[in-house]
Amino acid sequence: MTGTIPTMDRTDGVGDVVGLAIAGEEPAFAELTERHRRELHVHCYRMLASFEEAEDAVQETLLRAWRSRETFDGSMLRAWLYRIATNVCLDMLRRTSRRLSTVHNFSEVPWLQPYPDALLDEVAPSDDQPDAVIVERETIELAFLAAMQVLPPRQRAALIARDVLGWPAIETASLLETSVAAANSALQRARATMQEHLPARRSDWSAGEPTDEERVLLEKFIEAHERGDAALAVSIASQDLRITMPPAPYLFEGLDKIAPLLRNALSEGEWRLLPTLANRMPTAASYLRQEGDSRFRAFKFDVLRIENGLIAEITTFGPALFPAFGLPPTI
Repeated sequence: MTGTIPTMDRTDGVGDVVGLAIAGEEPAFAELTERHRRELHVHCYRMLASFEEAEDAVQETLLRAWRSRETFDGSMLRAWLYRIATNVCLDMLRRTSRRLSTVHNFSEVPWLQPYPDALLDEVAPSDDQPDAVIVERETIELAFLAAMQVLPPRQRAALIARDVLGWPAIETASLLETSVAAANSALQRARATMQEHLPARRSDWSAGEPTDEERVLLEKFIEAHERGDAALAVSIASQDLRITMPPAPYLFEGLDKIAPLLRNALSEGEWRLLPTLANRMPTAASYLRQEGDSRFRAFKFDVLRIENGLIAEITTFGPALFPAFGLPPTI
């Protein structure tokens, strides 16, 4: 999924800050840990598939790190924080006992939430974090996240560490507090399960940045909404179009069945849509102005999967995460 990259960072040159942090100076501790907040959030999001739960997990991670700061030896800060974050996520998953035996569509993953690309971009390498990991589409797409929910928690952690972050086997074993053999076994089982729950051809679920074709289709999707043009909406959709709406358990399949629903939706009021990106996928943020209202109000996100030049799948989410996307509640 990604090439092996160094993750075992060192804190050379910041010894004074490390010493102060370990001694209990909160500003120094914040300086050390805050630079890793976003990548820890993305890590927890992959484990949990929920943006909001990942926020809670990161807060708990930093709290645990502060409380156990005296156990930090001054090196490999990233590894130390990832180990804490992974344990936080494992604890959260144990408490909920939430795992799927199989997954066929996103309606079966009611906790699934989108992730703003603008925040994913914060993880990219910088002068301060030259060994940070660029968040590639294949490791953050909704299909990947849904398939991850079938894995037992420790297998998820092993897969993320080895195949997403590129950690070596010995460090993955340390992360999971187990032997290298056990960590490798968990990884192999995880890989096998993921192959069963993702399309056989990697190109069907993996891609780079949104293509020109995807951008054009997103523009037409927006145009269809804003014009109330159901015919246009139908013309850019695949015959086997699928729509899901986590956390609602709804599943709509087939354009013949969905077309009337599209016509009804487009007639609910006046629409204004803003293009954005979620999970490295083309996305529209929709605002609806209903009759008698003077403002357009945040209504939904539609995350689009494009296949063979048509919209093959629409995953619709509510407006709760508009602030995380930097979007206003009304326009």
